[in-house]
Amino acid sequence: MSSSYKNNYKKFFRHTYLTFAGVVIAVPFIIDAFAGNTPHASLVFNKTLADTVPLVPKDSSKRIAPKGLPAKGADSTVLLPGADTAGLVKVDTLFVPKVSKDTLDAPVTYKAKDSIILMVPDKRFYLYGTATTKYKSIDLSAEKMNFDQETGVLEATNAKDTAGKVYGRPVMNDGGQSFESDTLRYNFSSQKAKIYNTRSQYGEGYIHSEQTKKGADNSIFGFRNGYTTCNLDTPHFSFRSRKIKVIPDKLVISGPANLEIEGIPTPLFIPFAIFPITQGQRSGILPPQYVVNQQKGMGLENGGYYFGMGEHMDLTLRGDVYSYGSWSLTASPTYRKRYKYNGGLNLSIANTRFGDPSVKSEFSSSRDFRVTWNHSMDSKARPGVNFGANVNFGTSTYNRYNVFDYNARVNNTIGSSISFSKNWQGKPYNLTVGLTHGQNLSTRDVNITFPDATFTVNTIYPFQPKELIGKPKWYHKLGVSYTTSLRNQANFKDSLFGSKAMLDAMQSGMQHTVPISFSIPVLKTLTFSPSINYTEYWYTKKFVRKWDPNKWNPGLNQLGAIDTSYIPGFSATRDVSFSASLSTAIYGMYAFSKHSKVKAIRHVARPTLSATYRPDLNSKNYYDLQYNKAGDRQRVSYYEGVSGFGVPAEGAFGGINFGLDNNLEMKVFSRKDTSGNHEKKIKLLDGFGITGSYNLVADSFKLSPFNIYARTNLFDKLNISMSGSIDPYQVDARGKRLDKFVWQQGKISLGRLTNASISMSTSFQSKDKKGKEKKIDSIENIQNGDAAFAAQQRQLQMVRNNPGEYVDFDIPWRVDLSYSLSYTNTIMPDSGGVVNRITQYVSFNGDFSLTPKWKIGLNSGFDFTNMQVAYTNMYISRDLHCWQMSINLIPFGTFRQFSITINPKAGILRDLRINRSRQFYDL
Repeated sequence: MSSSYKNNYKKFFRHTYLTFAGVVIAVPFIIDAFAGNTPHASLVFNKTLADTVPLVPKDSSKRIAPKGLPAKGADSTVLLPGADTAGLVKVDTLFVPKVSKDTLDAPVTYKAKDSIILMVPDKRFYLYGTATTKYKSIDLSAEKMNFDQETGVLEATNAKDTAGKVYGRPVMNDGGQSFESDTLRYNFSSQKAKIYNTRSQYGEGYIHSEQTKKGADNSIFGFRNGYTTCNLDTPHFSFRSRKIKVIPDKLVISGPANLEIEGIPTPLFIPFAIFPITQGQRSGILPPQYVVNQQKGMGLENGGYYFGMGEHMDLTLRGDVYSYGSWSLTASPTYRKRYKYNGGLNLSIANTRFGDPSVKSEFSSSRDFRVTWNHSMDSKARPGVNFGANVNFGTSTYNRYNVFDYNARVNNTIGSSISFSKNWQGKPYNLTVGLTHGQNLSTRDVNITFPDATFTVNTIYPFQPKELIGKPKWYHKLGVSYTTSLRNQANFKDSLFGSKAMLDAMQSGMQHTVPISFSIPVLKTLTFSPSINYTEYWYTKKFVRKWDPNKWNPGLNQLGAIDTSYIPGFSATRDVSFSASLSTAIYGMYAFSKHSKVKAIRHVARPTLSATYRPDLNSKNYYDLQYNKAGDRQRVSYYEGVSGFGVPAEGAFGGINFGLDNNLEMKVFSRKDTSGNHEKKIKLLDGFGITGSYNLVADSFKLSPFNIYARTNLFDKLNISMSGSIDPYQVDARGKRLDKFVWQQGKISLGRLTNASISMSTSFQSKDKKGKEKKIDSIENIQNGDAAFAAQQRQLQMVRNNPGEYVDFDIPWRVDLSYSLSYTNTIMPDSGGVVNRITQYVSFNGDFSLTPKWKIGLNSGFDFTNMQVAYTNMYISRDLHCWQMSINLIPFGTFRQFSITINPKAGILRDLRINRSRQFYDL
């Protein structure tokens, strides 16, 4: 029957008697096909379908059931082939008919929006209008379908509208595989398919084939194919190959292939291609990229091998090699265990060579290493126990020769931390053990602290009953806690690592602290809090300094210098203080008129006042030290620089500490407020205040410097923080402090500003076009857990190295600004002067879209102190749909660089890139 029957089937049935008779005969069969799986109610109908007469045992308690069917009674008993008929008799009963040989092993469901036609004589079905058919895991949809019952072949085709445009192309989904074609033929018996002009998707890739054969094992054989990651019907690029084989969930294997761009063949040929489509880990080669470096020569970078070691671990090996002899090797293992822990290690060694070895004056070399390690533990893995690590250390010149991203270049300090903590459940004990490391790459100073342990007993209330009855007594709130800390640290140059000088620089000590405190309300609005604090310091050596007039001073290039020595041995110092404080909060409100847009301003002031007494227990630990030829002296301690806890102050203190903290809020009229008040709160100042102290028992300089601060976030956009210190005492011409207040000179001032700083930052960006979709993706990444975390860390490093390749075209523009200003007024007693220093720095980064496909970005800053532009990185990106082009430029500075990269967006072809880069060093 041709497709023309679709529009003439009513006329055909009305004028064709034979077809009418066929329909009449087919009605009982169609009705029965929609019945249940039980035998027909008519015995004659059953006997018509099969001549077999059911047999049952003479003993009705013995029943034989087909394999897989339970014996529920005589009505469901069927004689199995080869069964013993002895002892059986014939009975007239219901019977399940034999299954036809061409019956399918699973039901087929189908539907169509327009019409379904059954041609009984031809044994064919015709479906028109958005037809769908489902069989096992196969889901097929097309505009038109027809099924031949004798051959078991289903054919699906598209249709054309009145303008000749094709619509309703057949789409076949089978176990995650998707095929879109012009014509599709599927055999239900052999489960094979022949597909014409098809496009199928495998992961991130698409295969366009003129003809495709699908086997029963779901393997795919394609003829005249094109492989691409472009999702357009006419892709921008593809690898053209005559034959392709697809092994589902494993590989796409191709013979000789030619790269086409915009349908134009290129001179680029590959003898074969293997594209993995396996989800998850897969070991394989990581192809390098070609670069040209002015100092290192031509080279291959980031080539290596990836080892997939299972669900919990993998390893990436990468290396660089250059024509002038430089090379580097990096090993990056990562590990993870879901709901337990995850982490990664990065071990790098590099050998850098500059110049010609035969010309020693122009030749230099450097051998460097870098070790990074991060480890995090899931909080639910072991409640009460946590272990984490963030390690980053290496040689000071590693970044100079081997790192090119912006953050690493402008940051001259690196650091590490490893920590272990344990909380005893149900008990007030806490233990923390850690290692910290700090390194200045410019000065080559290294600081290592290990072990750094702290054991804490949280505040306990020994006089508080377990079950409090009635009003609590004052002594019920008496709390006692205990903290002990152990610290061992060393400060040295990186060239002394592991040497005796490094061990001599070790500083060791312990500190014990026992605070006792309680608080009671006074006059309902005040809180009175007396406390006692006892601290004890343990040291392992003394640091003794004395003036030696015969020692050469290389700094001043003259005789006379301070001689130093360490005296080993255990010693201890103690410190105790008694204090009592009063605190309260004062609220003030100023209301405006009803017609004003500003409804009210609220001011909250929190004054604190405390009295402290600390007896002098440490005068014996201080001595007078002459530090110049003039005989000037200063008081120093035997324990300065021998432990990480410092030393207790000399002299007694009996004085008053005071402080005042404030915040301001404003209520304004807002139409966006859905409540009846139509009000919105705006914070004018999150906090601003002043602190200081006055020593009643000191001989001089009783008033301490004033510390001032302020912070706010204006309009939820501009973050501002300020701080400073004001010295209330005068200074003489040589810069020495005088025991006279500044206001005694007739000035209306709290004192002399010794240091101050202010920082501001803000960020603006346009609305994200795909904000909701990205939010869903971020939630899914969080739910993926450890694997997503490890991938994000690797991706972050790639973003830093190549900012132009990871721009967001969904945000038309973005600007981040920050400004910092610092002022110091340093007294130089030796030179008899005061040095004022002001530093200002502004940084900005952002990008904007010239068009929806072109974006320009800039990371830079300006140093007002040195009046020069800071490290600057510019980039231009072009969205080429399935490809992306980026141009990165560092126009000036010590490390200048230019690179242009064109690469596919798909991760599977990420290493298929065209890169040209030039780097320049001003050493």
